Amino acid sequence: MKFMKLGSKADQFQTDGDNIRYVATELATDIVISVGDVKFYLHKFPLLSKSSHLQKLLSSSNDESNDEIDVHDIPGGPAAFEICAKFCYGMVVTLNAYNVVSARCAAEYLEMFEIVEKGNLVYKIDVFLSSSIFRSWKDSIIVLQTTKSLLPWSEELKIVNHCLDSIANKASTDPSKVDFSYAFNRKKLLSENEISPHWNGMKKQQAVPKDWWVEDLCELHIDLYKRVLTVINAKGRISAAGIGESLKAYVLRMVPGFSKGVIKGGDTLKYRYLVDTIIWLLPSEKNSVSCSFLLKLLDMSIELNCGETGRHQLMQKIACQLEEASVADFLACSPSGQPTPYDISVVHQLVEKFIMLEQSSQSHFARDHEFPETCTGCNSDASKMKVARLVDGYMAEAAKDSSLSLSRFANLFEIVSSFPRSTHDGIYRAIDIFMKEHPGLSKSEKRKICRLMDCKKLSADACAHAVQNERLPLRVVVQVLFFEQARAAAAPGGNSTPDLPGSTRALLPGGSYGSSRSATTNTDEDWDGDQMTKELKALKLIDMGGTRMECGPSNGTDAEKLAAKKLRRIFSRLWANKDRQGENSSSDTSESIASTSVEERRSTSSRSRRHPSS
Repeated sequence: MKFMKLGSKADQFQTDGDNIRYVATELATDIVISVGDVKFYLHKFPLLSKSSHLQKLLSSSNDESNDEIDVHDIPGGPAAFEICAKFCYGMVVTLNAYNVVSARCAAEYLEMFEIVEKGNLVYKIDVFLSSSIFRSWKDSIIVLQTTKSLLPWSEELKIVNHCLDSIANKASTDPSKVDFSYAFNRKKLLSENEISPHWNGMKKQQAVPKDWWVEDLCELHIDLYKRVLTVINAKGRISAAGIGESLKAYVLRMVPGFSKGVIKGGDTLKYRYLVDTIIWLLPSEKNSVSCSFLLKLLDMSIELNCGETGRHQLMQKIACQLEEASVADFLACSPSGQPTPYDISVVHQLVEKFIMLEQSSQSHFARDHEFPETCTGCNSDASKMKVARLVDGYMAEAAKDSSLSLSRFANLFEIVSSFPRSTHDGIYRAIDIFMKEHPGLSKSEKRKICRLMDCKKLSADACAHAVQNERLPLRVVVQVLFFEQARAAAAPGGNSTPDLPGSTRALLPGGSYGSSRSATTNTDEDWDGDQMTKELKALKLIDMGGTRMECGPSNGTDAEKLAAKKLRRIFSRLWANKDRQGENSSSDTSESIASTSVEERRSTSSRSRRHPSS
């Protein structure tokens, strides 16, 4: 820290109690200066010879016998006045970053200018500020902190502006040219540079990181921090990522519990203002801050009930890079003190804004900068696929909430139904969990959510799980079976799929191997009663046809034979299930699957009863 010593005489100021200061000399004091509750018993000559303001106050006094002057409004209070008084006496005074601003403002108040006496206090302090303080990184930050309590004097004297400019210039310095001290987490430094602190037993000098300056600024009040960041950004020499790193470090320092999404006590209004300010300072460039940080900021904004405008801007930024988010990030953005740990509505809004980006990029919204230019094209097919996977994973977690309604569960999937997906395994997993946690779903409700997935896009593992899933409606199991059989037949070296009866083809949406979401001529009721029996008979015939093809000497590989054998077992179980459903029509879900041998005996018995040999 820089400092400057003024004067050469010994300090003769003495204290009598808490409110009296006096100079211990042989000469009796002849003037009393009142500064707030403190009285200074001093001598006129040294004070009036350097302070024009005291001269005016004394000369304007109507009572010539009254030698007491009140300067209660002097900036810096008694401490600042004492520095000025000691300077007038020529006593030793030490100025540093902590007291120089108050001394400068007090000297201005007392009018200690060059026109009163050469080498007066105002001039000496200005030289110290320009030659030392404003050239020091840490001193400039300390001085800036002290200016807040000295407003408006520090602002009118341009001290604040000089500090801002000095800090911004230093922060914009090329890291290779930084040769002064700064605060930085050494462990973080080592991990970022990925180098060992030692080499051959000697400590190596570490490279200065690009964001070396962010931690020192965390000491500033939010108003001053905002002004510093604004000036730094205006200079344009710090990247948006650097600004983002500074914002992240500041929030983590100033909001205890931010990383965990919890505010640990404190002034709610203070935190609300801080979060609103941080949102305002966020760079417009995409990826300047991580989506994880933005979601935590959104969670804090909701919890603190921050302004709607700022929250809307924040959600817009999140939507621009939504594909970078993780399920854990979404789960962290949950309402505090609510009965449910999942805030589906927030996720729904974010996905909607993600969809709106492309639609609105060329509209008047883009011209009004509501949608940042850097977000254009952010929802490419690759981005949409990532968001779809994100929604699938999040809904698999949210489905565990027994209070989650069917409509809210389905709505989020529906708005991303057009997004490309490599498989629909994620949707199936979420549906299965939702059914498990909501055992009271009706048949129509189960059918509704099962339309969210495309059975044709389930992986082999998902199909194997689905055909044995007692929670799925029977029609979905039938579709999964057929698509799995069709996929096996279409594989290289596989047999062609046998021709299907028209009633069986109608079972598949659109009469083809389409999505279960597609339009179909069959109603839900068509799957009940005799119609379902006919469809199962048709599928059973298909399986028998596949068996006959397998038996030929030159048809199929071992893998195909194994697949056909597996399909026969599944159809046997399905047929047995249908028999049981005919006896107990009140149940929509399939009964538990017994052993293979028992089911095959039931299936054989059922066929004997329904189709006696001719």
